[in-house]
Amino acid sequence: MIVIGSRGSALALWQARHIAAALDALGAQTRIEVIKTTGDKIQDVPLAKAGGKGLFTKEIEEALLAREIDIAVHSLKDLPAIVPSGLTLAAIPEREEARDAWISGADGRSLSSARQGAMIGTSSLRRAAQLRAFRNDFIIDTLRGNVDTRLRKLDEGRYDAIVLAAAGLRRLGLQDRIRQIIPVEIMCPAVGQGALAIETRDDSGPAQELARKLDHVQTRIAVEAERALLSTLGGGCQVPVGAHATLEGDVIRMHAIVAAPDGSRLLRCDAKGMDPVQLGAQVGEQLLGEGAREILSEVYAA
Repeated sequence: MIVIGSRGSALALWQARHIAAALDALGAQTRIEVIKTTGDKIQDVPLAKAGGKGLFTKEIEEALLAREIDIAVHSLKDLPAIVPSGLTLAAIPEREEARDAWISGADGRSLSSARQGAMIGTSSLRRAAQLRAFRNDFIIDTLRGNVDTRLRKLDEGRYDAIVLAAAGLRRLGLQDRIRQIIPVEIMCPAVGQGALAIETRDDSGPAQELARKLDHVQTRIAVEAERALLSTLGGGCQVPVGAHATLEGDVIRMHAIVAAPDGSRLLRCDAKGMDPVQLGAQVGEQLLGEGAREILSEVYAA
């Protein structure tokens, strides 16, 4: 019996059940243990101000280290760049759509055609900063809650539009709500967005051996490059950093951004390479040299 640790939201449980089904197909027996994380408990404070890293992963990783569960299933974008000692990312399955989605309210307008002074809902500092850089007339309001809660608030007319990860909407069968997939050039996704992470103890046990069979090499290479960038920048999952890596044969191409929260400054870097860790570090160093260190220092001090 393999015990899978997961958050309790509908999306997190879909992800855990998806991995459970894959493990069951390999001959395992599984059950899911729901674990509430700090990020789930904090609903009245913007995540960027909550402090710390691993807001949605820490308690699950603690249960893994305590042998209360055998594997953890995370949204990879929630994982800090450094995995705790004793744990390993045993598998990164094939990635879903990595980009963000624009979900319109009653007027059905696209991002570019949204009305002047439109109210946009998002809990992400990264999304908010890039929206402000693209349209400085937008009013950005903090929107927390699970996917259904956010869509309900949109449908109640509180917002002209909201921005969510396209992958989550597709996994929940809500792809019809997507008005537009936002181009990477306008909104660079979060590091690891659209990918899942299967985390295990670093003890080469049966659960780890089975989990490794779910690894997707091309996805792992792409997200290794993105996570190397995040590690170089010293950021967690709630900072205004975006990265999107893709493979073209053996060549890795990466687009990355660091944004001032008010959208007044947006640093970009495009690069390509063969080694994911080297490429991520190279892009990170270039962004640091262009002013990312100052931007991130201001974010942490806020």
